[in-house]
Amino acid sequence: MAKTDGVPLFVEELTTMVLESGLLREGEEQYELMGPLPPLAIPATLHDSLMARLDRLATVKDVAQLGATIGRTFAYELLQAVSPLDEATLQQGLRQLVEAELVYQRGMPPQATYMFKHALIQDAAYQSLLRSTRQQYHQRIAQVLAAQFPETAEMQSELLAHHYTEAGLSAQAIPYWQQAGQRALERSATLEAVAHLTKGLEVLGTLPDTPERAQQELVMQITLGPALMAVKGQAAPEVGRAYARARELCQQVGETPQLFQVLWGLWWFYLLRLELQAARELGEHLLTLAQHVRDPALLSEAHYALGNTLNYLGEFAAAQAHFEQGIALYDPQRHRAHAFRYGHNPGLACRYYAAMTLWWLGYPDQALQRSHEALTLAWELARPFSLASALFFATWVHQFRREWQLTQERAEAAIALGTEQGFALSAAGGTIMQGWALAQRYAEPVAGPGASGGRNRSDAAGPGGLARHGGRSAPAVWPGPAGRDLCEGRAARGRAHSAGRGAGGGQRHRGAPLGRRAVSAQRRGTAGTLYGAARGGRNLFSSGP
Repeated sequence: MAKTDGVPLFVEELTTMVLESGLLREGEEQYELMGPLPPLAIPATLHDSLMARLDRLATVKDVAQLGATIGRTFAYELLQAVSPLDEATLQQGLRQLVEAELVYQRGMPPQATYMFKHALIQDAAYQSLLRSTRQQYHQRIAQVLAAQFPETAEMQSELLAHHYTEAGLSAQAIPYWQQAGQRALERSATLEAVAHLTKGLEVLGTLPDTPERAQQELVMQITLGPALMAVKGQAAPEVGRAYARARELCQQVGETPQLFQVLWGLWWFYLLRLELQAARELGEHLLTLAQHVRDPALLSEAHYALGNTLNYLGEFAAAQAHFEQGIALYDPQRHRAHAFRYGHNPGLACRYYAAMTLWWLGYPDQALQRSHEALTLAWELARPFSLASALFFATWVHQFRREWQLTQERAEAAIALGTEQGFALSAAGGTIMQGWALAQRYAEPVAGPGASGGRNRSDAAGPGGLARHGGRSAPAVWPGPAGRDLCEGRAARGRAHSAGRGAGGGQRHRGAPLGRRAVSAQRRGTAGTLYGAARGGRNLFSSGP
């Protein structure tokens, strides 16, 4: 026990070594020593112990080493395809490994699957190979997978990428790392996508700097961008570095259709860091590019980008016009691939941002309708990130309407999905909204001057809601100066426009659009709460400094 330091696997391995020494015989209740106990060469480490066991199985050590090169779990069919041994010898070797309890077997050859009992056993077998032999094994495995197991090569590209990388064949590995990252994105496995693409870029960096390498890196960087946005948040430094590098590569490569996607990623990055002038310039550039190529799909993205920027700047009417154009241009089939290229669905994003803008313009019913449309579309798309985003933005509309129960339900769903999938924005933002909902459950909401008390007064924001309260009530949104300014701003413009009561068929709040103080409060409050306000709080949605 002292030698093994209490490590269970080490204790087990030393016990096995003593049992295999022939010094003990099994009694009825215990093992008995058959003679004087000679000094044993006790391995100094667990690795030494494992290597000693493999050495005692010298005749099948090669089988263990080849299996370890494939992975901790390996199929008999693949092992047989890459092994130089005949079938009888191979099966005999595998039986010995199973009997020695180094590997477990499931099924019978040729459908059998084997797994090393412990990852450290696989590692010991693998590390015992000479580097040159190890590289030869990896190359052989990759070539066999590509030639004889095309379905595995197609669906598990990361396996070929790994084996070509370990074989020292970086050029052959790059396309498979790219494919593995793309496929992971398509099945919403964003963490896997980031891992595959990051590894691919690392391997790519070992190749000579050529135009071909620049093009390959460009494709990888713009594939990595949306995955990083989903995992770390759009304002994360990693996102900015990925798209900034992609822009440099566009300049190296020359005119490329990928420029739109790169500029779009940079636009998102600057917008969520509240560098709004840079975001506006990029949004206008995107619209110019899309109009030049007359591509409805790109036009939808450009209208979304510019509309969202104008929304942040408080230019709500212009923002709403862009959102409506984006919705009109949306085609579910044409835009299906945009979720992978841009990290979102433009038809969905235009809807849930339009819902917020409609609220600011004073159309609560239309805002709720757009929010419902966004949730319905998100369910139809059946993509975790789309649904998490729609749920999160739905919490805003319900919060504006003082519907704390619905806010809490949507927030908890966004938190659960965001936590499960690693989506920073929906998980953190949902937590904020959940906190607001819980506060409203047990405390009076913040209201404007003259508003009556009471919990969950959602009627104040229904059709003609402000009209019923004399134009003096505002949703319970933000405590402190921002919330107070917003309430006072709405009350002021409600009184100023009382003569316009009933305009818009009772569906529009009196006094819209917002006054200057309300716009200022919206920019401080909404953007500040949602994205962490200026620089002090943006880390809430990104892991970088």
